[in-house]
Amino acid sequence: MISIFLIGQQLSLLFFLMGLMGNLVGNAPITDKQLWIIEAQSTNVNAVNAIDQRLVQQIASLPEVESTFPVVLAPGQASFLDGKTAGVTLVGANSPQFIMGPIPDKIEEGNLSDLVQPFSVSAELYNAKTWKTDLYLNKPIEINGKSAKIGVITKNAQAFGASLMYTSMENAIVLGNASPSKVSIIIANLKNAEEKEKVQQDIEQLFPQLRAWDAQKLKSSTVKEILISSNMGMSFGTLVIFAMISGFFIIGLTLYSSALDRIKDYGTLKAIGATKGYVNKLIIAQAFLYAVIGYMIAILLLFGFKYGVANSGLAIDITWGFALFLLFITLLISVGGSLFAVRKIAKLEPASVF
Repeated sequence: MISIFLIGQQLSLLFFLMGLMGNLVGNAPITDKQLWIIEAQSTNVNAVNAIDQRLVQQIASLPEVESTFPVVLAPGQASFLDGKTAGVTLVGANSPQFIMGPIPDKIEEGNLSDLVQPFSVSAELYNAKTWKTDLYLNKPIEINGKSAKIGVITKNAQAFGASLMYTSMENAIVLGNASPSKVSIIIANLKNAEEKEKVQQDIEQLFPQLRAWDAQKLKSSTVKEILISSNMGMSFGTLVIFAMISGFFIIGLTLYSSALDRIKDYGTLKAIGATKGYVNKLIIAQAFLYAVIGYMIAILLLFGFKYGVANSGLAIDITWGFALFLLFITLLISVGGSLFAVRKIAKLEPASVF
């Protein structure tokens, strides 16, 4: 029970953090016809270098490209009337498309069209606790010393290590002190999704300083790079492995002790003709029973953990696939641990217990 709860807790937290790492892509209304174009050296969408704005029109001129949209990512410092400050990342895109989102499911209050208003930005609901301030629509704030206001409040649109504030392209340039001749990302809508690979190759051949990505692959690359560079994957993986090992030995020692306590009963069964397979099935059935009971309690604890941290912005998702994976791990630990007892009883001679 303890091992499965710890494994489920650590993996669910890791999946949540991985979602944050790729949320710049995850918050956007991506389609199969899109290519995300960044400078060639970057494999992390959260840390891209600026590229020339003229490339937006040059890529749009390609025959397979239907339209292109520039995106500006600009760092800033938000200051609130109560004296609190926070580092933010402005995400600017042309209106009314707002190609970077946020998608409607992640808008808690306000409308996306409100970001068209001068100096209007979004703010994340769960950042209120981090910033120790109240967030509400039309709240006046300052970004890099310039007056602004909150036009949209998002929910679960936070990012890993950054607070995203969505706005229009014009607002991002002015508030973020960004160069109007530079952009961070170019999103290209293609005429035909089947030609995506060909267009990728064409863009990278024509513009060696750029690299075109499928949005989901860019998201995966971002997550992979952050996990490796931060050693987060190693840390969580180590915790999960040790939880599995500890569970394996705990259940193994428990069943081994149980077998020793009933050594005469097993000897009697063998003496009256019980086969080795029959005795082994008894031990494995006991391990299976432990697994089912422990799994049910661990799942209840995980759901309690999920709802307990929901108000703090930790959106833990326990899917059917994840629950079945934990069940498999539970059975693996329990049945594997029962082998200690199975080996002990397999060597038992009936005459030795009388």
